[in-house]
Amino acid sequence: MSIEQMLGLATGIVFGFIIQRGGLIRFEKQVGMLLLKDMSVLKFMLTSISVGMVGIVVLSHFNVLNLAHRPMNVGAILIGAALFGVGWALTGLCPGTSMGALGEGRFHAIFAIGGMLVGGMLFSRSFDFLQRTVLTWGNLGNIGLDDVIGVSNLIAMPFIIIGFVLLMKFFEKMGL
Repeated sequence: MSIEQMLGLATGIVFGFIIQRGGLIRFEKQVGMLLLKDMSVLKFMLTSISVGMVGIVVLSHFNVLNLAHRPMNVGAILIGAALFGVGWALTGLCPGTSMGALGEGRFHAIFAIGGMLVGGMLFSRSFDFLQRTVLTWGNLGNIGLDDVIGVSNLIAMPFIIIGFVLLMKFFEKMGL
């Protein structure tokens, strides 16, 4: 096992521990998020995105890692997001929480995990077709946020995080 794989496994275990301890793998929390009644999951996601963003932007700035953007494809994003949302709504679980739920012994998570595996298999089996169709819809190329807004990620990052904090404060004020 490579060092990258070991770090990935360790990060995954820590992430799983945190979402389990925070109660975020509970069906009620997931459905509360989807019904816009409990924003605990979204607040956790925004916090995770902020921490990850700081790490990635700082490491990229100091050339510790190289950001290699994937093609921004509107068709693929819309279809993928719709499939993800339907799966989340049907099971009350997303990929991370489904593994945590299974680890907790809630065996209904097997359906979510099975759905992800079947979806991955169908994607790989239909990739040639998708490459000729969906992956040509709105292909914007390999772009990042800095390309879109014309401002360095180091400058944009604090404003994004401030926006996230203000949004979370709003949720708290509304009792969400």
